[in-house]
Amino acid sequence: MDYGTLRGIFTVLIFVLFIIIVLWAYSKKRKSNFDDVANSIFDENDKSDDNNDNEVTNKQETNNNV
Repeated sequence: MDYGTLRGIFTVLIFVLFIIIVLWAYSKKRKSNFDDVANSIFDENDKSDDNNDNEVTNKQETNNNV
């Protein structure tokens, strides 16, 4: 088996893997899971936003080197 044949086999394997991933990603069974994950950013509580604001404020208040 020469180098060209090995590269050809590797290319075909990568292409088959790509097709499998595309079919998995666009399958109808996965659509609801992907939609849930995409909308999960909107399900977070407002408390986490308040904590992030406090951390930014604390960092700004303690930075007196400017």
